[in-house]
Amino acid sequence: MTATAEALKPKDYKSDIRPVWCPGCGDYGVLNSVQSAFAALQLDLYNTVCVSGIGCSSRLPYFMKTYGFHSLHGRSLPVATGLKLANPNLEVVVFGGDGDLFSIGGGHFPHVARKNTDITLVMMDNHIYGLTKGQASPTSNTGMVSVTTPWGAPDPASVNPLAYALTYGATFVAQSFSGNPKAMTEIIKQAISHKGFSYVNIISPCLTFNKIDTFDFYKDAFVDLPDDHDKSNLVAALDKAVNPPTGKVYNGIYFQTQRPTLLDGLKKIKEKAKADKNRDLNTFIDEFKP
Repeated sequence: MTATAEALKPKDYKSDIRPVWCPGCGDYGVLNSVQSAFAALQLDLYNTVCVSGIGCSSRLPYFMKTYGFHSLHGRSLPVATGLKLANPNLEVVVFGGDGDLFSIGGGHFPHVARKNTDITLVMMDNHIYGLTKGQASPTSNTGMVSVTTPWGAPDPASVNPLAYALTYGATFVAQSFSGNPKAMTEIIKQAISHKGFSYVNIISPCLTFNKIDTFDFYKDAFVDLPDDHDKSNLVAALDKAVNPPTGKVYNGIYFQTQRPTLLDGLKKIKEKAKADKNRDLNTFIDEFKP
């Protein structure tokens, strides 16, 4: 990441476009924390890209003064990977919701995680499809009544994003709550600073369509991970993700480790192949002629 000559403030990352979320939406809190985290890290406006797919939360790049890419539904992760590979000096941060990232986009997540692609993914999890007016999502509670499941969602289980990220090899996995801006800002800062694939699950209640997973419920449910939690222990992290205390949700960093990134692996291949951008193409073709 590149620091600018003059210290930037959170307001310096705000675009001229006003957010259009419903009054009280948790995504407002996420946006404010993102701008605060960017300012704390002094991210260069011209070397930072916010990428998203489709959904309420995926509007976020519009409200940032950095570069932005509003991609297709579920395709934010491959777009972000391409950006990082094309220009490794960019700070690439992806934003999306549970429907966008774990339904139509769910097939991309495992590979970005296992390859340890050096990008940050911030998911605003409201347990419902908001932009398309309240259908049950992959993270909705079993049996949730919605406009498309009036007798309850038939799925026998919902996706646990934290367990998913941990199982597929993300090297930074954390969770926070849109109603706790201080903790959320700090976690986003650490996620961006981490070298490798960082996943941050942010519970961001939808006041319009989800009357079960409400702000008031999570305000009382969120507790910090225990002080003795070992974030280098994958098994301990999985246990905390799958077995939180009854009626409680953990805030904090579940897991963090270091291992080579996708770019590190590609660099080694280039060295082995003696890659040379100035190499004559015809000479290269001749080597592979039958």
